This record gives sequence, C-alpha cells and structure tokens, in this order.
Amino acid sequence: MSDARFDPARIGDLAQLIPHAGRMCLLEAVLVWDEQIIRCTTHSHRDPHNPLRSGDRLAALHLCEYGAQAMAVHGGLLARLEHGGKAVPGVLAALREVEFAVERIDDIEGPLTVVAYKKIAGPTGWLYEFEVAAGARWLARGRVSVIRPQRLEAPAA
Repeated sequence: MSDARFDPARIGDLAQLIPHAGRMCLLEAVLVWDEQIIRCTTHSHRDPHNPLRSGDRLAALHLCEYGAQAMAVHGGLLARLEHGGKAVPGVLAALREVEFAVERIDDIEGPLTVVAYKKIAGPTGWLYEFEVAAGARWLARGRVSVIRPQRLEAPAA
C-alpha cells in the first residue's frame, strides 16, 4: 500500500467516485487503499443533519450503507487507476452475514473507520466484506454483493 499511485492526498473529492452527493456522501476521507482493500474514515454519523437519521437517531443498520459506500469508492479508485475513467455503476443485490455490536451509532464519539475488502470482482458484479469500527471498538461487519446491470440489447431485425 505504499505505492505513490495510492497516495490518499491524490484521491480528490470522494463524491466524484460514487453516485451520491451532498450529505449522502457519508465518507470523508480515504486513509489507505490498494487493489484489494480500502480504509476510510468519517464523522458523518455525528451530523444532526445526516440524511439517514430518523428523528434524533441513526440506526446501526445504516453501517451497511457506510460499507457499501467504501466499496463504491474503492471501485471508483480502481477504475481511475485501470482506465482513467469512472466505475461502472452497480446495484446492491444482497447483504449477507451482517452482524452489529450496537443498536445505534449517532451516540458514538470519535470517527468511524470503514474498511472494505474485495473478495470477488468479475464482469457481472462484485463481492466485498466490510467492517466498521470506532477506535478499537468493533461496530458492524458483513458481506455486500453488487451486480452490474446488463443492458438489454434490441433484437436483431
């Protein structure tokens, strides 16, 4: 992870890498990444205007979105590295083996660290594992499957 191509200072605005904008871009910075892993950080869980909040609370379930966004940022960085472009958009297909150590996250002090590990990548989609922690405290983990929508071709005339 020490290669200059992976310098976090050269990554730029994360919102350019994912299909979310404004406050819905939940991650604030990439700490480190390579072809297999990305580690991001954020304080957005403390934002009283976080768009995922319900009333004054932010449920731990939303940590899945944090994990999926880390995965999307990783895909965007890989696409930029591989062909200088943007990642092909995907659709979240499944969450599996998701576990939570807390019920809510708006009351967690300090930044969240969100890590996504690429397990499988192919022409039809991706499989990642994610983990979210606050300092040494584990908060959530699971697997995310994303499929690449196939364009429907018009039948030949």
